[in-house]
Amino acid sequence: MLLCDLDGTLIDSVPDLADALSDLLAEAGRRKVTQDEVKAMVGDGVAVLVERGFAATGGLPAPKDLGAQIARYIALYESRLTERTRPYPGALNALRALRAGGWRLAICTNKPEHASREIVASLGMGDLIEAVAGGDTFAAKKPHPDHILCLLEAMNTAPSRAAMLGDSQNDVQAARAAGLPVIAVAHGYGTIPAHELGADRVIAHFDELPGALAALGVEPTRG
Repeated sequence: MLLCDLDGTLIDSVPDLADALSDLLAEAGRRKVTQDEVKAMVGDGVAVLVERGFAATGGLPAPKDLGAQIARYIALYESRLTERTRPYPGALNALRALRAGGWRLAICTNKPEHASREIVASLGMGDLIEAVAGGDTFAAKKPHPDHILCLLEAMNTAPSRAAMLGDSQNDVQAARAAGLPVIAVAHGYGTIPAHELGADRVIAHFDELPGALAALGVEPTRG
């Protein structure tokens, strides 16, 4: 089985994330944020993204107002989930090839589950992805290993029969702690270069994914 991170791994979602965050900040009288700024902010869930956006543009709002700002961001973002978000080149073909070869595929992301499911369906992955675990699906999220372990338990799969594909330190740390081998993509959003994450393999293109999985000795887990 292959567990895949979403943002920065399978999809380039920063344009829509940045637009939604800029709209939120504009409503609060703040400046817009750039896509490069947002790339360094994503990966730890919605609440942290909103906090980082405010911190970068003049400071956090009052604690009593933060919850409302997070809710407003979610509304702004969910109105444009796939306006400019696209799969990375080769991602869909790689997932199709793995699925045809007997691989079970799942999403393990810190993005909220509802938004993740909408994106997966809208971008043509719905028939390929068997399960989606967002940052709000279980009690824990990456880098905590329980995010991965709870997903595998729900899919009746042992960690020894799975691998993780991601782009950030959260992905590598969670996979390591859960006992999974991990592959990093070179194109991700993480602030740490892919070759410094400590992943078992780094791929520059999705054409390299089957070979990386074979090198790790992980075999398809048929449903």
